[in-house]
Amino acid sequence: MYKSIVVAVALFNEGATSRGLIKQANRLVDPDGIITLVHVLDEVPAYLAAAITREQLMEHRKAIREQLDSLAATARAKTVDIDIRGGRPSENILACAKECHADLIMIASHKPGMSDYFIGSTAARVVRHAQVSVLIDR
Repeated sequence: MYKSIVVAVALFNEGATSRGLIKQANRLVDPDGIITLVHVLDEVPAYLAAAITREQLMEHRKAIREQLDSLAATARAKTVDIDIRGGRPSENILACAKECHADLIMIASHKPGMSDYFIGSTAARVVRHAQVSVLIDR
């Protein structure tokens, strides 16, 4: 059993992949444990940022928060936290795990393609640099 689990949440496919990770986290977390759902917002390229209003960004963030709240309701830990960050996903997932004193990081991964061998997927980067156990779901 794990005291603190960080679940990297991706919100494509209506969060179906993340729901599966949360189900697994529910089985692995200590009764008094913490599950932290972390979602990393993609950086908006500068050429697009000028065309997006502050209200649009706030609406987007609000929609993401609502989706994360819905996912958090399915987590059965004593404490469930939500952490929304912006920037590079692998760096932010690792930073969240460090700040939460996590003893497990859970992340979904797609089947690797040729580009992953040269660039590396987010899951691969997390595995290479994590200081704690990482569970990858495919």
